[in-house]
Amino acid sequence: MNRRLLVFLLSLCAVLHPADGAVPKTENVFLITTDGLRWQEVFTGAEEQLLTAENGGVKNVAALRREFWRDTPEERRRVLMPFLWSEIAARGQIYGNQLKGSVAGLTNGKKFSYPGYSEFLTGVVDPRIDSNDKIPNANTNVFEWLATRPRYKGKAAAVVNWDVIPWILNTERSRLPVWSGFPLPPNAPALIKVSPDLEQLVRDTTPLWPNLILDSFTFHAATDYVKQAKPRAFYLAFGETDEWAHEGRYDHYLRAARNVDRFIQTLWQTAQSLPQYRGKTTFIITTDHGRGSGPKQWRDHNRNIDGAEHIWIAVIGPDTPPLGERTNCAPVMQNQIAATIASVLGEDFHAAFPESGPPMPEILGR
Repeated sequence: MNRRLLVFLLSLCAVLHPADGAVPKTENVFLITTDGLRWQEVFTGAEEQLLTAENGGVKNVAALRREFWRDTPEERRRVLMPFLWSEIAARGQIYGNQLKGSVAGLTNGKKFSYPGYSEFLTGVVDPRIDSNDKIPNANTNVFEWLATRPRYKGKAAAVVNWDVIPWILNTERSRLPVWSGFPLPPNAPALIKVSPDLEQLVRDTTPLWPNLILDSFTFHAATDYVKQAKPRAFYLAFGETDEWAHEGRYDHYLRAARNVDRFIQTLWQTAQSLPQYRGKTTFIITTDHGRGSGPKQWRDHNRNIDGAEHIWIAVIGPDTPPLGERTNCAPVMQNQIAATIASVLGEDFHAAFPESGPPMPEILGR
């Protein structure tokens, strides 16, 4: 037998018949992140001391309380992120409620964005990453690696809304197709094309921030791309939750979180309506860092702010046992996300990059 053919067949068997004997049903994976959304809101909903003008910059306190305040944490979180709690947590798994003995955390110690994005995309902590500057990431990310695998060649992509992420993905080297609403690195591959109407709308909208476009634009670009190109390994990044927190606007922060929940619901329903994705797709949802606590530090995150190292991770898919909200369980870490993305597809990123964190075993019922 031809040597190349033998190597190919052996590698194919390794994918179809992994060591534990399980054959994943997942054929597509979506990583979805919302920058800097605290675990406190995810698990307990709106925080009462921040529903004020003084602490939360709230313009209409009575209206915001009607919108988001309920008597119990369970009711508050459900009104803030109804799809997360009615569908994802009910049929999947969610980690990070420290009040119930579930810890999800960073390992990078920096507690700001570039190190966090790099950690969950590459599974490693690089001490050289010490700023949010546009420096090409020297580490291989899981989407770049998946694009080298036969089943995902030409089928890995990202739609993001922070202009630094293409550098974190190192699009010049990785050749991943990306759309961010901003110019890409000089030698990046061709920009993902979105509808001319959306491009015009982005140009015609007065920007709120110099390096981040609105989540709504990102969502529509992503939905259009999924319908047209049908990627199998897809990264979608939202960012307004972080920006509104830095602005000290708790009202906009809560509404941005609820919008992300609605966007995820629509994307999930879109995926379930398409034969390629229906019953064969896993969503992994998380954030790049946490934030501080209290009337002032909720706005910020950095290495000096206690609590900003805590995050949350949610997963739903055909191979993930429906264990719901995890309680009194082993900690899970951000550096495990990259290998988990690959593992739900039957691929072993951790073996290829042993310095990365291992997959989260209970996501696949191991």
